[in-house]
Amino acid sequence: MLGDPDYMRHLGGHALSREEAWRKILCGVGLWPLFGFGYWSVERREDGAYIGQVGFADFKRDMTPSIEGLPEMGWVLAPSAHGQGYASEAVAGALDWAEAALAGREIVAIIDADNAASIRVAEKAGFSIREPATYRDESILLFRRPPV
Repeated sequence: MLGDPDYMRHLGGHALSREEAWRKILCGVGLWPLFGFGYWSVERREDGAYIGQVGFADFKRDMTPSIEGLPEMGWVLAPSAHGQGYASEAVAGALDWAEAALAGREIVAIIDADNAASIRVAEKAGFSIREPATYRDESILLFRRPPV
């Protein structure tokens, strides 16, 4: 999954090196004790196969407008899991958790304008405000989900 170029198209455009993958793992583990939120693995119910991740982070992104301090929601699923409702189900489950754990906080998501599938997932999940943003000198869409 991580070496698949289609999987990486909207996540930086290249497969991760061993070092990059290890840093990503360490980062994921560190989110929970630092912020009280983080990422979960997404598994297919039928066979327990790992198909992706969903969760929240504060990556201290250098972007305009700033989203620092806001829980940033993200999801990524293997291409073999696309179009089957897994992303929507995982996002809904994570947001159910967030309604209690992050009550009263706005949640944001950044999505590449060409990633129509993730845009549909965001809109279905209640990310109703869409605005242009800049991250790493590239245009991106910033979605906001009002506090609940």
